[in-house]
Amino acid sequence: MFVTLAVLVGAGLGIGSYTFVYAEGLSYMSSDPKVCVNCHIMQPQYDSWQKSSHHAVAGCNECHLPHSFVGKYLAKAINGWHHSKAFTTQDFAEPITIKGDNSRILQDNCLACHGELVHLAAAGTGRSEEMKCVHCHQSVGHGERAGLGGPRP
Repeated sequence: MFVTLAVLVGAGLGIGSYTFVYAEGLSYMSSDPKVCVNCHIMQPQYDSWQKSSHHAVAGCNECHLPHSFVGKYLAKAINGWHHSKAFTTQDFAEPITIKGDNSRILQDNCLACHGELVHLAAAGTGRSEEMKCVHCHQSVGHGERAGLGGPRP
């Protein structure tokens, strides 16, 4: 019984360690935008970000992760789990699209930097419901949409 348990734990640790090294796991702890292209599917997003208006002021983490320490690493862990599962099983849609929780994080981060400007602009419209920043500003973070899954709408 003990030997079987030791073999199973050892095999799990061995496979997990190999996968972590192969997938460049430690790189995901950094804020370097190049980490996002560890997965080849993100290359168009990375290339377009380099040409975007935010390239000089914000990387992937500044827009796509919460700014709090705990929130940032919790989101990285959750996204890492979902991404690794999707890429391992090849169960993801192309073009990739942002999901609900990550969309809320993105919106919060837009407002963290541009909130005062947004409130001034909204004050003159008489609109009370919140509109997502990317509804009008789709190309801000990643440049033009062409090349990110097809022609522009």
